[in-house]
Amino acid sequence: MVPVPGTQLPATAVPAPRDRTGRMILARGEATGHAHVIVGPDTALLTIPDDPASLFVKIATRAHVVHEEHGPITIPAGTYRVVRQREYIPGAYRYVAD
Repeated sequence: MVPVPGTQLPATAVPAPRDRTGRMILARGEATGHAHVIVGPDTALLTIPDDPASLFVKIATRAHVVHEEHGPITIPAGTYRVVRQREYIPGAYRYVAD
């Protein structure tokens, strides 16, 4: 996640769909099936209707990113754009597999 000014959150942003258990998923691992999930009582995962792959997180106080393979990561209040990590392979880029 990359911090952005709140003004960069598009006015058309709407709550992103949650998974069937109600989790707000930032990224799902292709290799393991594990997921990076954001949790917090005053946290919103938002998307753009015309571009559902664009995700933003708005946090009023603090939140945590949780994952099955590491401890929780605390995220302070703010607005963030979710960016999937990529790696270079000769002649192209690909998303990092989890």
